[in-house]
Amino acid sequence: MKRAAICFAGILVLVASAARAQSAPVASSRAVPAQVQSSNDAALDERLARDWGLRPEEWARYRQLMQGPLGIYSPNLDPLTALGIEARSDEERNRYAELQVQAESKRVGKTLAYQRAYDAAWKRLYPGQQRVSMPGAKAPGAGNRGSGRLAVFVKAECPPCEQRVRQLQAAGTAFDLYMVGSRQEDARIRQWATQAGIDAGRVRSRTITLNHDAGRWLSLGLPGDLPAVVREVNGQWQRQ
Repeated sequence: MKRAAICFAGILVLVASAARAQSAPVASSRAVPAQVQSSNDAALDERLARDWGLRPEEWARYRQLMQGPLGIYSPNLDPLTALGIEARSDEERNRYAELQVQAESKRVGKTLAYQRAYDAAWKRLYPGQQRVSMPGAKAPGAGNRGSGRLAVFVKAECPPCEQRVRQLQAAGTAFDLYMVGSRQEDARIRQWATQAGIDAGRVRSRTITLNHDAGRWLSLGLPGDLPAVVREVNGQWQRQ
């Protein structure tokens, strides 16, 4: 009986030891995914910083800025604009301005190249049909510099926007309409234009043009809500 008790106690010791041995790797394995995630996040931040021409510490500062008041007031700011606005010296401000000019130049070049391909595809697939301009193809009024032509920025579910457009059309005013939040979908602009009573004949004659905003309104940096009727005066866009 005594020998059986000793054997039973030995079995309990072995079972407890095995349980401890199995539990240790589990705790270690749980730590591995967190380490991998942290490594992945760091690699992603490094790549994003490189894409914008920024150093890792600059990207970290951008992330920090967007978690503060700047991110609340302007949640869609790109890294270069955010860092430029909050620059701590003239040297920093000039650096971010130059980086942004270079980035915009590359973006516009790519957009124009795609615009040419888009135009060719439209003519080939839908000859004679009306279309709206490709997003980002040109700045507001770029083809009408110095002509006094208006750029009108609107958005969906905005009765004042529709009312303002109707007033301009009734007055016979030529203007370029830019829809903010169109998601680059031509159908959204056409639906809005129909709802606002825009004359299709004036669109065909280019008296009125329909365009995706593609970030133009934000880039102008003008105060106030939509609708916005703006005109270029001495190289500066001003609300009318």
